[in-house]
Amino acid sequence: MGMALKIRTILLERNMTIKSLAEELGMSGNNMSNKLARDNFSEKELHDIAKVLGCSYDGVFTYLDSGKKI
Repeated sequence: MGMALKIRTILLERNMTIKSLAEELGMSGNNMSNKLARDNFSEKELHDIAKVLGCSYDGVFTYLDSGKKI
């Protein structure tokens, strides 16, 4: 599941619109819609989105053989 789908899912669960999320982040609704369509977010944007949505975001790489997280 891509980040855009995860964000859209949380928006539905929180009864929020793309426009309201965008406004909270200080961007236009069109810009957020474009980012969601491209599924193109920076690490900082994901942290900011998580904060607005009342979530945490933990971007990690996990070794499949050892379970070590980076």
